[in-house]
Amino acid sequence: MCLIVLALDRHPDYRLIFAANRDEFHDRPTAPAEFWGEHPRLLAGKDLRAGGTWMGITKSGRFAAITNYRDMSSIKNEAPSRGEIVTAFLLGGDNPEAFLGALRAKARLYNGFNLVVGDTDSFWYYSNMNDHPVKLEPGIYGLSNHLLDTVWPKVRKAKESLEAILSSDNTPLVENLFTLLADRTVAPDDQLPDTGIGTTWERLLSPVFISSPTYGTRSSTVVTVDRRGEVRFVERTWTIEGELDGEAAFTFTLSTQS
Repeated sequence: MCLIVLALDRHPDYRLIFAANRDEFHDRPTAPAEFWGEHPRLLAGKDLRAGGTWMGITKSGRFAAITNYRDMSSIKNEAPSRGEIVTAFLLGGDNPEAFLGALRAKARLYNGFNLVVGDTDSFWYYSNMNDHPVKLEPGIYGLSNHLLDTVWPKVRKAKESLEAILSSDNTPLVENLFTLLADRTVAPDDQLPDTGIGTTWERLLSPVFISSPTYGTRSSTVVTVDRRGEVRFVERTWTIEGELDGEAAFTFTLSTQS
């Protein structure tokens, strides 16, 4: 994913409110979100090239999402897929803190990433670009292709929009979150980050929702987990032209079974 906003324990009815866009080259084959046949308690999309996923949740409440860290000077061409990190947590049994502790020993093998992992007890953030796991306290967080809460225009705008949604009557919550994710406003040049890809690409990548013939927002996902343990997961997929291609929606209640 390339943009994530989430609210942890910031709403009386919901433990987790999560909204994210996955941006990717259009020619990378992808399967939409579903419960995996080989792992029927795992709900996630699938990268059909490398086999992992960018985000997902299990019926026992394990949750993970990843973004790339954009730094063209540090790319390792033979690095393993970062999607396998997400899958490893979702299918594993370690709590988030223990998982990140083990991950740190091999984190530098991967290209730069930001990872959010959580279960029914806690949520954690980790990037291999600063090697400092952080337990996430109640609050609103934003993440793109730099470290957590870096004040890029899209991150700032998305967090402000989420704060406004939480401050309103939240009706309809899911649709309001998708409206947040659909913002195609390009940031002014003087607010663009400099990540080594040039102004043209920085400008193209600056909106919350990215649209171009080669690279863009492939899917938008909203996940809510309420205080009773009911999960709602909605994914919308998009065409190359940035038009709605499909929607998949799932609802289930968390169970203690692993």
